Amino acid sequence: MTLIGAQHSKEPTHMELNSSTAAVITGGASGLGEATARALAAKGVRVAIFDLQKEKGEKVASEIGGVFCEVNVTSDESVQAGFAKARERHGQERILVNCAGTGNAVKTAGRDKKTGEIKHFAAKDFDRIIQINLVGTYRCIALSAAGMLTLEPIQGERGAIVNTASVAAQDGQIGQAAYSASKGGVNAVTLVVARDLAQEGIRCNTIMPGLFNTPLLAGAPEQVKQALAAQVPFPPRLGNPVEYASLALQMLENGYFNGECVRLDGAIRMAPR
Repeated sequence: MTLIGAQHSKEPTHMELNSSTAAVITGGASGLGEATARALAAKGVRVAIFDLQKEKGEKVASEIGGVFCEVNVTSDESVQAGFAKARERHGQERILVNCAGTGNAVKTAGRDKKTGEIKHFAAKDFDRIIQINLVGTYRCIALSAAGMLTLEPIQGERGAIVNTASVAAQDGQIGQAAYSASKGGVNAVTLVVARDLAQEGIRCNTIMPGLFNTPLLAGAPEQVKQALAAQVPFPPRLGNPVEYASLALQMLENGYFNGECVRLDGAIRMAPR
């Protein structure tokens, strides 16, 4: 069967992941970002790691032949300096993967279990999470995309961006108002950014990880980890950061992957607590 307009279709495009390509990974010193940095470097990509964890970041960068940039994503000056350092070493990046982020767990309002005192979650603490997870992600997107506009397209494409949200963007648990709002915001800007940059040949997608075995869970007791893993329908375990990296690379390489937010969660749907 011939589809209408098929005769006018163009050749499929894809991002070349090799030594001619530079990438910036925020939060690349550990967890999901580290796994992605290592996966890209294994393809020959020149990787710059943005992170506040200097010792860890320098170690990973050294092991993958990349460069570490000490960056605070809540600061324009810090992010601009990071991009300047990365581009001086590797040239203008065609790839940005945003993994920098944090979270907390505080009820919107409630009673102290011991005293019964009524307390609420302060707006300044809510704002801190928004500034790191949402505004920080957008800051890196905007500055990286502006840099990508200086590049000549390859197969019609200048660059690709992958962001990290969370399943909490859709089914946030008790105490996750700020975290869920920040990650929901990342989801919300994904299609808009993809549309904003479409005519310039830059794609944007977002991954929503479920329960992953990252440093965020590293300090949890083994029985807690097992209990969390048991909540995942299949496979009944925590996600491995290399599985996140695999999806990130697919989003980068597949030229038709654009404007999408994808859950990577073993089919879990988070309960209230």
